[in-house]
Amino acid sequence: MKQINAMMAGTVVEVLVAAGDTIDSGQDVVIIESMKMQLPITSEVQGKVTEIKVSAGDFVNEGDVIIVLE
Repeated sequence: MKQINAMMAGTVVEVLVAAGDTIDSGQDVVIIESMKMQLPITSEVQGKVTEIKVSAGDFVNEGDVIIVLE
């Protein structure tokens, strides 16, 4: 099981993928707003999205699991 983690604390602005999507390494998967900047979280691995643990408006801390891949 592979995971994508938040790289910093912030509020989720938009989730760019859905469960069942296949993503590539380097693909943006979530946009987080931190310190009034919108920053993309990019997947470092490829795989199929099995679970999305956040939605728009959620606050995440650095290191929180946001997406699970198979």
